[in-house]
Amino acid sequence: MTIQFIHYPKCTTCKKAQKWLTDNGVSFEEVHIVEQPPTKEQLESFWQASGQPLKKFFNTSGMKYRELGLKDRLAEMSEEEQLTLLASDGMLIKRPIVTDGEKVTLGFKESEFEHAWK
Repeated sequence: MTIQFIHYPKCTTCKKAQKWLTDNGVSFEEVHIVEQPPTKEQLESFWQASGQPLKKFFNTSGMKYRELGLKDRLAEMSEEEQLTLLASDGMLIKRPIVTDGEKVTLGFKESEFEHAWK
């Protein structure tokens, strides 16, 4: 499967990740996280494959996250409710998400990219 790079083009973290992938010869398909947000089902499969807690999928530094007061509300929400909320707005999702259908990285840490995508 082609590697999907799910990102927001204006995001500096996404730009760093994209540069790393390009510099390391990793070919990928770009997906704009706002224009084509992942579905609830896709998010659930990313979450399962990532091994990360679901709360890590939230863009905690985003305006939308703060506007909705999610810092205080997430703990009370079911996983189902959290996935539905994430799927409702691409700006709520931590980015970039990079996946080949089996493994998933969330955000950009060079050491994780070295391990997963080199």
